[in-house]
Amino acid sequence: MITILFAAALGQAVVPAPSPLGPIGQQSLPAKGCAAYLWNSADRQMVAMAVADPAMIRLSVDGRSIDLARSAQEGTVALGFGTTITYAGAGITARLAMTLVPRENLTAGAQVSDGSLQVDRTGRDTIVVPVAGLVGCVS
Repeated sequence: MITILFAAALGQAVVPAPSPLGPIGQQSLPAKGCAAYLWNSADRQMVAMAVADPAMIRLSVDGRSIDLARSAQEGTVALGFGTTITYAGAGITARLAMTLVPRENLTAGAQVSDGSLQVDRTGRDTIVVPVAGLVGCVS
């Protein structure tokens, strides 16, 4: 952080470090139930897929794809997702807060109009990413 401030004070260009939360690539719908496909609002890269059942989230942290199981859920549940969901495992805790908005043109899902994904890694910095996306469901 001091290096960034020092470079900015000298009028040098500051190149941000790559985010430890990377894109997860193309994902499929689950065989049954709902999944939320979430992209980083800043660069439109898909950074997470949350599945309602089995309750888990898929992320790419430090270049490694991981699945974390849901450990808590709060708020009103819609399409299998609470307004705030916590996932944990492998020294990582992810907290997803999202707003689902039904849309007439989505018959089996909803829009994630806004949200945030916070990733805490034991002994490391916390990552917070603004997210948006879509929920798709299969019956």
